[in-house]
Amino acid sequence: MKTLVVSGGFPLKGEMAIAGAKNVALKACVAALLTDEELILHNVPRIQDVYSILEVLKSLGVRSVFKHNTLRVSAKHLATTTVPLEIGASLRASSLAMGPLIARHGQANIPNPGGCRIGARPIDRQIDGLRKMGASILYNSTDGYFHATALRLSGTDYTFTKNTHTGTEALLLAAVLAKGRTILSNAAQEVEVDDLISILSRMGAKIKRTSQRQVVIDGVDALHGTEYTLMPDRNEEVTFAIAAAITGGEIMIHNSQRKHLGPFLRAFRKAGAMWKPCGEATTKYWIKGNVRPTIITTAPYPGFMTDWQGPWAVLMTQAFGNSTIHETVFENRFSYVSELMKMGANIEFFDPPVKHPEEFYNFNWEDHKNELHQGILIHGPTKLHNAVVEMRDLRAGATLVLAALAASGTTYIQGIEHIDRGYEKIEERLTSLGASIRRVTRGDGV
Repeated sequence: MKTLVVSGGFPLKGEMAIAGAKNVALKACVAALLTDEELILHNVPRIQDVYSILEVLKSLGVRSVFKHNTLRVSAKHLATTTVPLEIGASLRASSLAMGPLIARHGQANIPNPGGCRIGARPIDRQIDGLRKMGASILYNSTDGYFHATALRLSGTDYTFTKNTHTGTEALLLAAVLAKGRTILSNAAQEVEVDDLISILSRMGAKIKRTSQRQVVIDGVDALHGTEYTLMPDRNEEVTFAIAAAITGGEIMIHNSQRKHLGPFLRAFRKAGAMWKPCGEATTKYWIKGNVRPTIITTAPYPGFMTDWQGPWAVLMTQAFGNSTIHETVFENRFSYVSELMKMGANIEFFDPPVKHPEEFYNFNWEDHKNELHQGILIHGPTKLHNAVVEMRDLRAGATLVLAALAASGTTYIQGIEHIDRGYEKIEERLTSLGASIRRVTRGDGV
């Protein structure tokens, strides 16, 4: 078992550059299925989720070369349209291969996907959209596969019932080669979706965002290869900004995405933390004085991201007063709370009053369980202390690392494969800022 060993109490100071966006990299890799020509991607993070999607593509016959942070991908020698169960079921993004495979090869066999344990995260919206485009998709519970076929996908008018980042991207990846025009309404507005649109457009796709929540795609007969540099990762910047504040340090961040961090930056200032532009793509983060309590409600872009709420909860454990977080995007994203409580955090669950939850929440309300809660009340400040804790999903992993950096004593964090899914060389980069953090394997004296 691999474990992160973190000795807390050291202010983090220094400079660092934000890596490429995980939520673009995976979809950009899948886009390689849309052409026989090579796709060259720069600023690709060397994280486990990228390696996992490359394994999915390799199982189909796709070739790739990963050097430094440049990735070359070619689907010229595609050998099959079936993703092996043991490979595809471990990564939710594997379902994105369905649209391109149907669009180019008329069929796809994709395992029911996995990924982070942060709720049901159904792919029903992308399945429904592909069916509207003419695909026949059947799920076989015996073999665990979605079996899809189509002579050729056709353009359609499709309205998402809920905001769905992955669902929007899935239909984009299919519609670019469909016959005719596709109009996606209530489409996800996230900037990572726009980065994927830029990649596809560079490949020859005809895509326009005609309004904030509408995307129009005119299908073409073929796409070609291209070269593209991925945008930096917004979630990573938020993590390191909070690391500066929670440890009483000061971090200068390069490749900053300030223009896409509005809700976070406003909350950061309201909490008493500080940030300062130091050029177009550099931001300095630090704290001055006591942390102040806040009231946060997560929402799809351009709201306060659900991915930010775990790290934010750690900061609020140090606030002088009571803070609340209302999670509206997923039905089960407070897995970190019990682990923070082991470290001394004083947190209570509650259910915020909502008149029409089936309409208000972004997840399918029928997936909600009575034992789950959509709100937490954080009493602060509390002195965090060392403990043995376990990561249960990617953002919970970042949350626990932040807590350990601020805690007294030495904390042992297990389940670190989750943080490896989304953060490149996390311990090396934190160490360069002054953290005491190392990775060990059972038997190494843990």
